[in-house]
This record gives sequence, structure tokens and C-alpha cells, in this order.
Amino acid sequence: MTKPVLAGVAIVLAAALALFVFWPGQNAVETTEPGAAAPDGPVAERPTEIVPPVAGFTDFRPDIPRHGSSLFGELKYQPDFRHFDYVNPDAPKGGLLRYAVPGSFDSLNGFIVRAEPAAGIGLIYDTLMTQSFDEPASEYGLLAESVRHPADYSSVTYVLREGARWHDGEPVTPADVIWTLEALKAQHPFYAAYYANVTEAEQTGPREVTFRFDQAGNRELPQIVGQFPVLPKHYWTGTDAKGRPRDISATTLESPLGSGPYRVADVAPGQHVTYRRVEDYWGRNLPVNVGSNNFDRIRFIYFRDVTVAFEAFKGGQVDLRIENSARNWATEYDIPPVRRGEIKRDSIPSLNPQGMQSFAFNLRRDKFKDQRVRRAFNHAFDYEWVNRTLFHEQYTRSDSYFANSEMAATGMPEGRELEILEEIRDLVPETVFTEPYVNPKTDGSGNNRANLRRAVELFEEAGWVVKDGKLVNEASGERMNVEFLIDDPTFERVVAPYKQSLERLGIEVRIRPVDSAQYQRRIDERNFDIIVRSFGQSTSPGNEQREYWSCKAAEEEGSRNVIGICDPAIEKLIERVIFAESRADLVAAVKALDRVLLHGHYVVPQWYLATTRVAYWSRLRHPERMPPYSIGFPAIWWHDGAAPADEAP
Repeated sequence: MTKPVLAGVAIVLAAALALFVFWPGQNAVETTEPGAAAPDGPVAERPTEIVPPVAGFTDFRPDIPRHGSSLFGELKYQPDFRHFDYVNPDAPKGGLLRYAVPGSFDSLNGFIVRAEPAAGIGLIYDTLMTQSFDEPASEYGLLAESVRHPADYSSVTYVLREGARWHDGEPVTPADVIWTLEALKAQHPFYAAYYANVTEAEQTGPREVTFRFDQAGNRELPQIVGQFPVLPKHYWTGTDAKGRPRDISATTLESPLGSGPYRVADVAPGQHVTYRRVEDYWGRNLPVNVGSNNFDRIRFIYFRDVTVAFEAFKGGQVDLRIENSARNWATEYDIPPVRRGEIKRDSIPSLNPQGMQSFAFNLRRDKFKDQRVRRAFNHAFDYEWVNRTLFHEQYTRSDSYFANSEMAATGMPEGRELEILEEIRDLVPETVFTEPYVNPKTDGSGNNRANLRRAVELFEEAGWVVKDGKLVNEASGERMNVEFLIDDPTFERVVAPYKQSLERLGIEVRIRPVDSAQYQRRIDERNFDIIVRSFGQSTSPGNEQREYWSCKAAEEEGSRNVIGICDPAIEKLIERVIFAESRADLVAAVKALDRVLLHGHYVVPQWYLATTRVAYWSRLRHPERMPPYSIGFPAIWWHDGAAPADEAP
């Protein structure tokens, strides 16, 4: 289950709408440069509440309205709970939060493919349900006061809260919810795929909406229906100040109407966007909101250059930085504000699956269709040298699409996982049953000759041979050439040594940096060879797996199946994951999916970090005991009352 609207950095995904936007691959893609030693002594880590996952589903009556829902078992918080345990219920309201984001933006409509939506636009919207950050897969009512569904999971019914209203004072109605679902599915492939099994939404009571599904047994569907941002029908089907009809399918810089804790306050296209807290926000006293939404204003400042953004942070013009560079973390914080305690540094552990960060191939290119070619590229990548030389050995090599979780396939398949794989044995490589997946390794010295020799053998097996120093297809005479498409020029420091290794094999290699808008356009149009891509995962994988790996998604422009995977075994395993009847069955099905993906060699795995490195000015505060599944930024952070320079009286 991957939320369409992301909160903090619980799950870093490329979704249609996010609460805020990080630098490309923030906390995932490393933008670093070699050299320098690590700082003296460890960085202090704050305590984190560890909540073990529930072993299975509890026996409860789903047809009785409840205040929340959980995929794993009973809810942690009872109907009379006052606030989430991890928040500071007495956090003061006030202050300005400034956060740096990359590139530019051209729209305040974040629900269409061909647009660069403003960072933070999700802050103005509410959803039917909202996530708990100290449970793996639980949600509690926000716009909805209750949820119920039949035992066969063939539908779900939400009852809206009395008093929920838009910023213009109009009530949030079932008509808004129904219209939103239809509009989102029509405008964006993510929502079309995520809610493909939702066939009908109907008003079944004064404040009640029932969603009907085209299948039974999909345990995740009732819960994910509560995740989409609800939009005001009367606003989007009305006219603007000049009398022109609004169009949900078009870009716009008109400040949209929302129902959430913030509204758009100030917009400078391509430069910054500021949101102001809604003083009379209808949901401010709900238990799910107590201790949250504490900043009076949140400003997202755009930078074209990551170095300039870092300097702005060190100079006090940006308040918080989620550090995605091992080199920066090791060498760039020995500055007076850190020594004086004005800038704090935390490394906050996470129990979230880390997914797969990788060099991802475009299988629509004929040259990448043979998995032996893709395996050869993996042998040419010297991760151990990169980690030692560039990253100060801070990272772990990715060897799973569900790394850092119980769902990662390890060793040889056994038990329930093996039973699932046996059912599709004729559709998967025999190596799935005979060999554990292992990435090629080196000693980190930079001498990668053995792996390069193996790469040559794999290329030859696939019909590619070296002639006059060039790797060519023996049948067609075509030379192997590849382009690495990147939207962060600093990542060239990682790609450059990889380029050198590939060139030693006779491959013609280009590194093509482009701006974020062009990058996204080329990804949506599938106009690339190799990109850096992270496939984020949640604690409960489900329907979003179709959007990542299915044949249907492979054909859709703008979907998250950027690789172009279309495999009958994976199709069957996706359905196994979605229709798992217990937590144990889900884990086994995900392991089987992970194993088949790994043995397909669709990517060159990179690395992950099971912590979030955060540097922030001491005027910001966060709870002492952080939740295990998110750093909760900016929702549960607050300002201590000392205004930044440009806000001082």
C-alpha cells in the first residue's frame, strides 16, 4: 500500500501529489563527491519507539462502523484517544518554516501528468483517513468519522464528519468525494491504476459514500479508498474571478480551494510558494490533528543549484535540510553554527522498507531485452569502490526491492514462498529455485577486472562482441551505446566512474543532465536508456504493485512502470500480493515477487540507508521520541518562538 498523498518522508515515491517535494531522490539518490574523512565521533541518535508488527489479522466485525482501519490487526488507538502518542500535544503554534526544493514549478494543480506542481500543494487538502506513524498500516478518520465494509471486502462505506468544510465555508459533501474519484482517475494514470478496481461510488446516506469494487477479497481496497485528497466539486466545476470555467485537466496558478490545515498565501512562479495556517480550520481539534500543523507559514523556496541551496541553509535562509549526501554529512558541517549548537544534526532510524534504488533500464529498447546484457551492466558497476571512496562506507548495497524489511527475499525459497513459486515454476528462470540472488562484489580497491571479464562473457553469450575496441552486436553490427539521463548534475560524480568501466568494455556512454521539467517529460514519454530510479515500498505492499510492474502500466504514459516490465509470472504474483488473506501470506507472496524481480535483472542495484539524516536550525523542534515509520516533517515539528531574520519584528 503506497499512499497517493505522502506525509513527511514516510515513503519517498514519485506520486501525483505530495505534501512537499525533496531534491530528486532525497534520502535515496546520493549526490556526493569523493574525498575527505568522516567526522570524529558518532552523531547522536534520538530514541525511536519500536512497534513490532502484528502477526496476523484479528477477528473483528468489519461491517460495524469504526473510527479507523488496519491491515495488520487491531488498531492501536481506541475511539476515545486524544492524540497520537508521538506528538507533542502542547506544541506551540507559530513561526515560519522555510524549506528548499529543486527546479521550478508551473502549476497549483497537482493532479495532471504534464505539469510541475508547486511543492506542498497537498497541505491544502484533507483526505477521508490519515496515517498513524507508529503503526505499520493503520489509518484513522479525518474527513470521515467512520468506516465499515462487508466481510468479503467487496465495498466500503465512509461517513463524513458533520462540520467538515471547505475554506469558503461550504460543507464537504458525498458529491465532492464521488466527483473527486472520477476526476482523479480520468486525469492521472497513477490514480487510474491505483483505483482501477473501484467501479462505482454512490451516496448512500446524508453524509455517507459507498465505494463498490469489481472484485472481492482485496483487503487493501477499503483502506486505500480513504487516501485520495478530496477536492471541492463546486469550485472545479465553477468559474474563476474572470468568469472563465475552471478545468481540472489544465495547469493553473489560481490558488485552489481546499479544506486542509493550510491555504495558499503567496506564489512567485518558479521561485517560491508560501502556505498560511488556516486559523479556523475545521479539523484543528480532531485527535488525529492534535500536536500537528504547528507552523503559521510554510514556504518552499526553489533553487536551480544544490550547492546554492546548501549555502542558503548554512546561512540561515533555509531552516531544515534532509541530507542525501554522505560526503556533505561527513565533511561539510564543521561550521560555526554547528559548533555553537545553532544547527543540530540527527540521524533518525526508520523501520520502513527501503525499496530499490537503482540504475533502471528501459526495456522498450531492444538492446536491453536480454537479461544477460543487463547482468553484464551490473558486473561493470563497482559499488564497493563507490561506497568506500565517495560515501565513506555509510551505505548498504540494495539486494532487494523490499530491503530493510521482513519481506526481502533471502537465501533459497522455502515454506510458503516456495509453494507459491512452484505454482509458476514454468514461468520463471530455474535460477529462482537453485541460486540465491547475489550482487557482484569487488574488494573496493578500484580493480574490477574479474567482474569486467565476466561482463564480457555475458555480452558474448547475448551476441555482443568487441571489435576494434567497440562492443557491437554480432548479427546487426550495431554498436552498444547508452545514455544516462539525470536531472541532478552532481550525480555525475557517481555515474562518471561507472561510465569509465563501461567504456573499457567498448560501450559508447553519454551522461545527459537535463532540468527537472525535461527530465519528467522524457520519463513520461519513455524517452531514455538508463535513469536513476527509486521504487519505494510501504510496510504493506498491495495494489500499487500493478502500477510498478504490470503489463497494463508498462503501456501507459506517465505510469510508474518506467522499466517496461511485462511478465506473466510477475502478473500472477502481483495478484497474490493483493489478495493475500493474512500477514503471513502477504509476506510470502511479496518475497516471491521480490525474488522473481531480482532474477529478472531489470536494474543495477545501488544502495540504501535505514536512517534519515536531518540537519536543522535549533529554532525548530521535534518530539523527543520519534515515530518509527516517519520523521513526521513538517506535520509534527514546531517553531520554538524565535523568528527567523526576515520575520523578526
